[in-house]
Amino acid sequence: MNSIEIIAKEKLFAVLRNQNPKETKDIINALTEGGINIAEVVIDTPEKVKELEKITKSENRPLIMAGGIITQRQAQIVIDAGADVIVSPIFQMNLVRLCKSRRIPLIMTATTPNEAYSAWQARTQLIKISPVNPMGGAEYIEDILRPMNFLNVIAAGSIKIDDIPLYIKAGAKAVGIGRALYKDANYQEITMRAKSAKSKII
Repeated sequence: MNSIEIIAKEKLFAVLRNQNPKETKDIINALTEGGINIAEVVIDTPEKVKELEKITKSENRPLIMAGGIITQRQAQIVIDAGADVIVSPIFQMNLVRLCKSRRIPLIMTATTPNEAYSAWQARTQLIKISPVNPMGGAEYIEDILRPMNFLNVIAAGSIKIDDIPLYIKAGAKAVGIGRALYKDANYQEITMRAKSAKSKII
C-alpha cells in the first residue's frame, strides 16, 4: 500500500503548525498512541527539518507529510530528511516535476474549484482543500465535488473534531485536524483527543 492509499484508508491526519520544534516528536508520539497514524508537519524553520529527521529515523513512526513546501530546494531538503509525502500550499509545476523524478507523492493545496481542477490536470493524486472552514466547511466540499466528483480531495483548516463525519460524508477522502488535537494539552490529553477524533471516522 502506497502513501496515498494509506491516507485514503486512514481518513484522518494531524496537522502540526506553529508548535515548538522540540515538542514535535512528543506530540506525534501522543497522537500515534491515540490511533492517528499520519501527521503533516509544516516545515518553516531549519529546526523543524532537524526534528523531521529524528522522527523519520525512529521506529514505529507514523506516515509523515512535510507541509508548507513551496520551492524545489525545500522539497529536496525534506525528501532527504525522510518525508513520505510533500504537501504544498500552492500549485507549482516545478514541484510536480521534482516529486515525480524523486518518486514521492505530492499533495497540492487549492482553495477554489478552478485551483482544484488545475491540480487535477497536473495529475495530483490528492488535492488538499484549505482553509476549508472559512470557505463554508463541509458544504464547500460538497459544492466543489458536485460538478467534479472525479476529484480526490482532503480537507483541512480549522476543522473541529466533532465535524469530522460531516467532511467524510461530503466526500473528503481524509480530514486534517490541527490545533484542536494538541493546543493547551499535555501528552495524555493529546492521546485522548486523538482517540476521540479517530472514533469520529465513519
